[in-house]
Amino acid sequence: MTMIINETLRLYGPSSGLPRAVTREVQLGKLLLPANIDILPLNIGLHRDPHFWGDDVHHFKPERFAEGIAKATNYTPAAFLPFGLGPRSCVGMTFATIETKVALSMILQRYTITLSPAYVHSPIPILTLRPQHEIQVILQPIHSNA
Repeated sequence: MTMIINETLRLYGPSSGLPRAVTREVQLGKLLLPANIDILPLNIGLHRDPHFWGDDVHHFKPERFAEGIAKATNYTPAAFLPFGLGPRSCVGMTFATIETKVALSMILQRYTITLSPAYVHSPIPILTLRPQHEIQVILQPIHSNA
């Protein structure tokens, strides 16, 4: 379940970017960033970079995380940051992950989940990344008393 959650966060993280303030002039590759501007580096650039994730970067492959996040990112901490990084990482990261595991465990004990034939995959960023047309699924009880 952890591998599935991590791969989901890699492809469809809770935020699209990490707003930062440039306090002094900074050289970023060939780009010169002046002081006193705000920038929004996008996580999707890192989370979908073939250099870190391979040529199948756009495919949902939870097994990337079979040996943990460090091995999946080739020991590059900034390659996977769905909740930020370092001292500015989200304080609710652990709670959100545990809550997801508990909720999914409770649902999967009782139901099988199938995508509706009417589902159209079209995520859009509105504060967070979300489905444009909602997620349409079919829940079927596993047991007759569910």
